[in-house]
Amino acid sequence: MNHIFEWIFSQYDGIPVHLTVLEFIGVFFGFLSVYYSKRENILVFPTGIISTAIFVYILLVYGLLGDMLINAYYFTMSIVGWYVWTRKVDETHFVPITSTTSKEKKYSLLLFLGTLVFVSLVYWYFDKFNNWTAYVDTFTTGIFFVGMWLMAKKKLENWVYWIFGDIISVPLYWYKGLIFTSLQYFLFTIIAIYGYLAWKKSLNKSPQTLLR
Repeated sequence: MNHIFEWIFSQYDGIPVHLTVLEFIGVFFGFLSVYYSKRENILVFPTGIISTAIFVYILLVYGLLGDMLINAYYFTMSIVGWYVWTRKVDETHFVPITSTTSKEKKYSLLLFLGTLVFVSLVYWYFDKFNNWTAYVDTFTTGIFFVGMWLMAKKKLENWVYWIFGDIISVPLYWYKGLIFTSLQYFLFTIIAIYGYLAWKKSLNKSPQTLLR
């Protein structure tokens, strides 16, 4: 076990201590955010805002533009989602979990394709298509953009996008040397599976409280 920890921390040789500490804090709040999302708890958004703000800075330093854009988008959509989730359908009930409509599925596809084009242009402009990870990063950015949009709208299918994107991200971040982040996405995958099952049970049921 000691050898495993030594290997993990050896991946951070030469990395400024403050970046490592920030990554750990960002991972911690990111984990809390996904956990609260699974429980349909409004704290998903403040914890998510803290985590994404930290990762925008870290990923900018690492030059991972697609990942940085994901987190900047998460930050914005967390604010939007905070508003949507706290809207009441009557005096005691909040917006319920629902399935995506045919129209929303079309918008999801357009958002995915639009994101691919936008991120590709960003990578091309900054001449960052110099590694295979850039292409994977562009693809996962599209997946996560749709997932976050659907989560903000309290759509059950958001978890399908998170699961798929998280599975891809585990080896991707490990390869990039962001070990804690890779482990975070591994845990995210497990939580997302449970999240899907939990939300499916609550489908079309309007909650009376968002703090539980």
